[in-house]
Amino acid sequence: MNYTKSLDLKNFLQKTVTVAGWVNSRRDHGGLIFIDLRDFAGLIQLVVTPDTADAFKLAESIRDEFVIRATGKIRNRAPELKNPNIPTGDIELVVDTLELLNRSETPSVNTHDEGTESNEDLRLKYRYLDLRRPSMQHILSERSRYYRFLRNYMYDAGFEEITTPILANSSPEGARDFLIPSRLHPGKFYALPQAPQQFKQLLMVGGVEKYFQIAPCFRDEDPRADRLYGDFYQLDCEMSFVEDGEVVRKTTEPLIEKLSTEFAGKKLVLRSEPAKQFIEKGNTIPRIPYTFSMDTYGVDKPDLRYGMELIDLTEVFKDTEFKVFKSPCVKALCVKGGASLTRSQIDTFTEEARKLGAGGLAYILYVDGEAKSPILKFMTEQEIARVKKLTGAEEGDAVFFGSDTREKVNKVLGQLRISFADYFSLKKDDEIALTWIVDFPFYEWDEKNKKLDFGHNPFSMPKGGISALENAKTDEEKLAIVADQYDMVMNGFEICSGAVRNYNPEIMYKVFNILGFNNAYVEARFGGMLNAFKFGAPPHAGCAFGIDRIFMVLENAKNIRDIIAFPKNGSGLDLMMDSPSTVDQSQLDEAHLAIIQEDE
Repeated sequence: MNYTKSLDLKNFLQKTVTVAGWVNSRRDHGGLIFIDLRDFAGLIQLVVTPDTADAFKLAESIRDEFVIRATGKIRNRAPELKNPNIPTGDIELVVDTLELLNRSETPSVNTHDEGTESNEDLRLKYRYLDLRRPSMQHILSERSRYYRFLRNYMYDAGFEEITTPILANSSPEGARDFLIPSRLHPGKFYALPQAPQQFKQLLMVGGVEKYFQIAPCFRDEDPRADRLYGDFYQLDCEMSFVEDGEVVRKTTEPLIEKLSTEFAGKKLVLRSEPAKQFIEKGNTIPRIPYTFSMDTYGVDKPDLRYGMELIDLTEVFKDTEFKVFKSPCVKALCVKGGASLTRSQIDTFTEEARKLGAGGLAYILYVDGEAKSPILKFMTEQEIARVKKLTGAEEGDAVFFGSDTREKVNKVLGQLRISFADYFSLKKDDEIALTWIVDFPFYEWDEKNKKLDFGHNPFSMPKGGISALENAKTDEEKLAIVADQYDMVMNGFEICSGAVRNYNPEIMYKVFNILGFNNAYVEARFGGMLNAFKFGAPPHAGCAFGIDRIFMVLENAKNIRDIIAFPKNGSGLDLMMDSPSTVDQSQLDEAHLAIIQEDE
């Protein structure tokens, strides 16, 4: 039997059609029964009259979310009964026959977008009901269109879609692996891939020119608003005979621009003036060095839909008598309109600064033609004047200060910049700001263990190659080594990470040797890749886009779980399928595992 989608019905005026779906609502007007029928395309109003006795009798008994099928003729509604709020509001279906396909218990969650939304855990427990909401149906449909857009772009750019294994080996990607015990090889484990990193590089060795896949990735990381727990998807790609990351950036950035404008209908903007100096000829997206980003925005994923950069005032206060500003670094934020903040509101931002490690939050308000602040009595007239000039503060603005080590000041003011932008509504949902962050440090200092560690991806190529590694003798010199690595940022979210790869075994050994790992360790962990590199590996580079996170931004969702069909909750639990769960002892025995009970 062929069914007609609700949105197509306006093309079938005075014709007989069959529709099927869920009862969205039912209204009994005595002589007439009106049913709003919902399918995946929308709503259509059914009219059941006593003239069709069997249909009318059935219509009296049905309830919300019953599954029904109706056949009848499409007609125009009376002018006074038209509903301009839905696409089919001008028409209705007069029922000839009505059939009950299935009953429904009273839904445990709201299946409509109107009214109070159920709490998240309840929605996730009954996700199959939550998905019936029109907004969720829209997300599922848009996500399918989104995937098609991604694939078509990659095919047109000459990439070949190749899948890589799910059962793999453990890798140092920076998060915990999900381990799978081997039944056939007791005591050994597979790992679900955090990313297809090694496999895609091996494809380059295998002679593939351009590879991509929409790859499932698995990481045992704590969830947050922009990060799913457990599994997620990325658009993974790699290109052979590429020695410059700019080739990858120029190849992939048009995809994100087209997604922003053509797919999502948004406007590309760039309102941070300092960022514009990093737009090179022929480019539209800036390439901002990591150190500049940290010093200017306090983060390595800056939202450039607004300005409010960190202003360095260390030189202004180098000889100050004000003890609070006697520190290695003093910076400030000029918040436009910030003088309108009340004392209690300033206290809220101060508490946020304290939670980030600051001792407090000094400020100056510019109101009624003068500067006002409890700290002015500790500052000289020259210092006050220079602060106003360097920050560009005007009437109605506020300047907030950070004073400590450079790292802590950047951290505190960087987060406050985001919070002030939220408070003053500087983030526009119809705008997209993109940037590349480049030149990441190859190594970083692990304060907890008091030693050097990889800054990010150990498979990246250090700029300068083997010479840069051999010439770095001190920890300070090693920390100055830069990776040919790049991230793309969209509206303050990291959406892509990539690099020129380290395809040279000699350099691979050396980058691990610097951290105290011998060649045997490298061969044990990455023997497959190292052996492959010994057989004429081409230079190659690539990246991976977090497509769940990109879709979240494009759809203006506040939580990434809202754009996934079946996500786990904020604690990593699948409340619908009750996982993780216990397993039978026989399954543990077969996998050569035992459960160790922790002492309470």
